[in-house]
Amino acid sequence: MPSSDVPPLLDPVYQEQEEDDEEEEEEEDETDVRRGRRWRCGMMTRKKKMTMLLKEAKQQTLFSLPMILTNIFIYAIPLASVMFAGHLGELYLAGSTLANSWATVTGFAFMTGLSGALETLCGQAFGAGLYKTLGIHLQASCIVSFLFSVLISIIWFFTKPILLLLHQDADIASTAALYMRFLIPGIFAYGFLQNMIRFMQTQTVVLPLIAFLGVPFVVHLGITYGLVYWTSLGYVGAPLAVSISLWLSFFALAWYICCARSLQNTRARLTSESFGYVLTNLRLGLPSAAMVCLEYWAFEILVLLAGLMEDAEETTSLIAMCVNTEAIAYMIIYGLSAAASTRVSNELGAGRPKRAKTATYVSMMLSILLAIVFVIALSFGHEAWAGLFSDSTSIIASFGYMTPFLAISITVDSIQGILSGVARGCGWQHLVVLVNLGTFYLIGFPVAILLGFKYKLHAKGLWIGLICGLCSQAIGLIFLTLLSKWTRSDLIAHA
Repeated sequence: MPSSDVPPLLDPVYQEQEEDDEEEEEEEDETDVRRGRRWRCGMMTRKKKMTMLLKEAKQQTLFSLPMILTNIFIYAIPLASVMFAGHLGELYLAGSTLANSWATVTGFAFMTGLSGALETLCGQAFGAGLYKTLGIHLQASCIVSFLFSVLISIIWFFTKPILLLLHQDADIASTAALYMRFLIPGIFAYGFLQNMIRFMQTQTVVLPLIAFLGVPFVVHLGITYGLVYWTSLGYVGAPLAVSISLWLSFFALAWYICCARSLQNTRARLTSESFGYVLTNLRLGLPSAAMVCLEYWAFEILVLLAGLMEDAEETTSLIAMCVNTEAIAYMIIYGLSAAASTRVSNELGAGRPKRAKTATYVSMMLSILLAIVFVIALSFGHEAWAGLFSDSTSIIASFGYMTPFLAISITVDSIQGILSGVARGCGWQHLVVLVNLGTFYLIGFPVAILLGFKYKLHAKGLWIGLICGLCSQAIGLIFLTLLSKWTRSDLIAHA
């Protein structure tokens, strides 16, 4: 029978084509199955990553809120005393304000920075499971704080001649010097407090800080009122109340650290072994203090530059309002910075650099989101906010013109605040010092002076210079974060 007469189903050629088609269909089915599996795996991976990011964001948010409140309470104690003293008269207001600024620049900021060594040492040691070394690092840090408190006390004791050397008004300098002498006992307690806060922060034990610093703040209001208005101390009662309240906070927090079950694995009895850790602490503490002070000083110098302009009174008021607004915004950002520092140091100590980078990414996203909230609030409420500082319509109007520049600086400052926290967690403080020194003092201030004085932009020129410094700082810290090795600090490895 010829092939053409064979039924199609029985034709060998036809059957062979059918088999090939079936094989192709099976291969296509298998390919579709594999693609489906890859798609499902991809979806599951993305869902898992999103879940991990949301969990990290929630963890950091819950951590940062107590740290924000803690920071506000510590900041508010000396500020409240200035307010009480200011009601005694204009000279007392000027003297106490100058004294508080001088105390912040020369003492409080330095002590805050000095305690940053524990963010690296305690944070990474906790992540590595070296629990007993945390208590020893705390003792070593308190020894260092005590030594520098003695040096700061000497500077504060001679406040009057130093302020006169800086061409301050003689009466205001004398009033500020009197205020400073009664603050001297408080600097010791302040240094110890900062160390204990870092000790608890690096272990994510932050909720008790609200109570043990919030209650002393409330008590401080009563102490200050009583000493200023119910005793013969009057003006000097305000700084004395600061010292008393800081020591009360210290004793309350020290009691908690000694008794809390959550800290029983990390606290240590007083031991001479801590003296062997002093140099280790200094290697991180001094650069950490320098990186904080360089930034604090930059804002204070900006206010001083404003005082050298033709319309000094209005320009100084305007720059001071912007500086205070920036400081309040950064106070909140610092809570996220502390969260970033703790998460990064804990993960690096545990040998998990990828998780440390994930924590950094989440912190950056949260800080940008928070900066957007600040910018929106400032855009719609800048007049009401400026009205809290001044009744002058011209200053309020000028602050409105400054608002866009202030929004930029707050946004950039939120980014660098997180990256500075990451640097403290990683132990890169010595590198950040160089970044801050170069960006603020070699870029920011020359631009500020050029625009403010030569091109007569006044307050805008000064603030644009600051923005240039902040942007350069943020870029420098971004490169530092991207190019540095994310490994456990050698100081921990050899502990």
